[in-house]
Amino acid sequence: MNRALVVIDVQESFRAHPLWETVSDPAIAQRVDRLVRLARGRGDTVVWVLHSEPGSHGVFDPALGHVRLMDELRREEGEPLLHKTSHNAFTTTNLQQLLAERGVRDLVVCGIRTEQCVETTARVASDLGYRVTFVSDATATHPLGHRDAPAGRSVADLLSDPRTLSAEEVIRRTEYALAGRFATIATVAELETAAASRA
Repeated sequence: MNRALVVIDVQESFRAHPLWETVSDPAIAQRVDRLVRLARGRGDTVVWVLHSEPGSHGVFDPALGHVRLMDELRREEGEPLLHKTSHNAFTTTNLQQLLAERGVRDLVVCGIRTEQCVETTARVASDLGYRVTFVSDATATHPLGHRDAPAGRSVADLLSDPRTLSAEEVIRRTEYALAGRFATIATVAELETAAASRA
């Protein structure tokens, strides 16, 4: 098939981060798994991407052991696993070459964080000429602090700041920014229904 599912940063690093308690969807891995099963059933390529920050001594440092798929997810033999060090999944990996070799022109993207690595990947993919479907309910994120807020605040301080955007608002704004410009917005259920109608 000329379609691929790109699963971005659905990794244990996020569960090891203090912000996980504020995540928009603690069951994100279950929604992603539904997309993975759907892609495999259609014969689509499934590409797994993990974010890595070697030497950072934080949750994205591979040396600490958190840079791995969330425990609920299973990668099958032959499915590419890429490690990136930039926000988007293209710049520091061979993703574009991999997709070109397989003749992929349509991308379905999901993962963590909605407005950061997933959105950035969708924008870059669109600029590279791919038709992008952004599955917003198979993404997750955290509340987003104001640009002028001090760094290193506690979760409580982040949540008590009236300038903080809720995770739900971040997702909604991301959908507005991408729709009709960089991607088609879809839900897991919509994609499942569409696949069933073609079966």
